Amino acid sequence: QVQLVQSGGGSVQTGTSLRLSCETSGDTFRGLTAAWFRQVPGEGREFVAAMRPTNSNPYYADSVKGRFTFSRNSLQNTVFLQMNSLTPQDTAVYYCAAGRPITSTLRRDASYACWGQGAQVTVSS
Repeated sequence: QVQLVQSGGGSVQTGTSLRLSCETSGDTFRGLTAAWFRQVPGEGREFVAAMRPTNSNPYYADSVKGRFTFSRNSLQNTVFLQMNSLTPQDTAVYYCAAGRPITSTLRRDASYACWGQGAQVTVSS
């Protein structure tokens, strides 16, 4: 299994931006769907965005569409989540994930076998 190491996150004010990174350790994202989920206390993981290995067009949750951008580097060993126009509703622990879901299940956290350690994002008003 690929090992995922996250960086980024922090505390910011409403309307500002943050970028999260997720780097593979010892392997790449080739052949894998990469995804971002987020979780608030007491709730399950919420789908944020995903990118298939053969499709450069990411999938986004409606709540982040137009504000968040999912990208990966040319070496395919790091993926990024650029988060703009942040609001307090974006406050959560953000996780990157990798797996081989079919299209109909790529928004489900159970479809991913590999997970990063999580990064706290706190947006204050």
